Amino acid sequence: MTTRTATTARDLALNVLLSVETHGAYSNLALTNALRHKRLAPRDVGLATELVYGTIGRMNTIDFYLTPLLKTPLHQLEDWVRNLLRLTVYQLVYLDRVPPFAAINEAVEIAKRRGPKASGFVNGVLRAFLRKKDDIKMPSRERNWVKRVSLEFSHPEWMVKLWEQAYGREVAEEICKANNVRPQVSLRVNSRRLTRDELLRQLQDSGVQAHASSVSPYGILLDQGLDVTKLPAFQEGLCTVQDESSMLVAQALAPSSGMRVLDCCAAPGGKTTHLAELMGDEGEVLAVDIHQHKIELIFNIADRLGLQSITAQAGDIRDVVGDAGMFDRILLDAPCSGLGVIRRKPDLKWGKVPGDVHEIADIQRELLHTAAGALKPGGVLVYSTCTVAPEENEAMIAAFLAEHPEFSGDPLHPHLPAQVMEGTAEDAFSVQIFPQQFGSDGFFIARLRRNS
Repeated sequence: MTTRTATTARDLALNVLLSVETHGAYSNLALTNALRHKRLAPRDVGLATELVYGTIGRMNTIDFYLTPLLKTPLHQLEDWVRNLLRLTVYQLVYLDRVPPFAAINEAVEIAKRRGPKASGFVNGVLRAFLRKKDDIKMPSRERNWVKRVSLEFSHPEWMVKLWEQAYGREVAEEICKANNVRPQVSLRVNSRRLTRDELLRQLQDSGVQAHASSVSPYGILLDQGLDVTKLPAFQEGLCTVQDESSMLVAQALAPSSGMRVLDCCAAPGGKTTHLAELMGDEGEVLAVDIHQHKIELIFNIADRLGLQSITAQAGDIRDVVGDAGMFDRILLDAPCSGLGVIRRKPDLKWGKVPGDVHEIADIQRELLHTAAGALKPGGVLVYSTCTVAPEENEAMIAAFLAEHPEFSGDPLHPHLPAQVMEGTAEDAFSVQIFPQQFGSDGFFIARLRRNS
């Protein structure tokens, strides 16, 4: 089947779902591209966005509901039929504002345009679901807690087990719940140009509803969905888009003016530019990324923010640091399983398998050992990930310190907000941020010092 031109929000959403499932496209990129090429009213843009992220985010639950209604297994249906059923069941279960028969009628109309013979089948399955949905029972918590949470909050069972074993059932369930909440857009003020309060006033004076972040002193949350790139403040380099948890990483490194700083896995440049801002744009930030095509992204954001202290080069950090000399500060925001950003990238949870965590941990270990060798005595290294998995986080740092007696943990409390460090010991040098704590991304941050 060839993808048809989208004529409605649901058509567009269906095309994006097909791109994700059949071509391995990333949902956020596929959606952005589809919206750019099809002019929809703002209300329809919101609906299409909700349908894409919601349907992908609730995939295994939707499939659980559909399976008993089908004689043909779900995976054997035509791709577009399967995904049309999914996005319609998502509306019937999770969107109160969409009248059930309106959602079904729209699905039937789409089916008539794409494959008329399938329209009766689509209609029959969806109306059967409406009649029988209250009879479809989920597994009981007592008999199979993991399976119940997996289906109720739409996560793979292995992921639920990982979090249950690491943090207990209550926290594991809270993580799953939080991953289904759509994130707000957060901006980081360019502190070289103005204060956060000044930027807030500018936004509010121009009719943009926003409020200060409680997580980062540099963060602002937008209370409405809009295209940030069209904001004058963004175009003029007064701010950039960055998650609140991610903003804490540069703060944890706490670089000073005149320092020589290495950012190991730097693209697209959010943390790189934050480091330069915290240094007053005085000194040197060497940004390295393995992907040549991403170096331009770093330069683009640095240019827009008016930062001069950043240099960037493509290459494997394991090859670069041997020739680069020694650094006062090093940031290793390591490649990771990404289990902390599922709320932004819901397709991520269905594309991962347990082995991915072990595999990426081997790479993280090697990068950490390599970066550590380029740090001056007395210097500070921050290791961070956007994941929630002990093997990549706490266990990684514990193993590193056991093998490197020349390093020790350096307290984070002086550098991060009190609410972020709440509940940790006064000398804590690492922190795991969960997505349910502040509505920000799940992140791990550890601060290490090379003993002088």
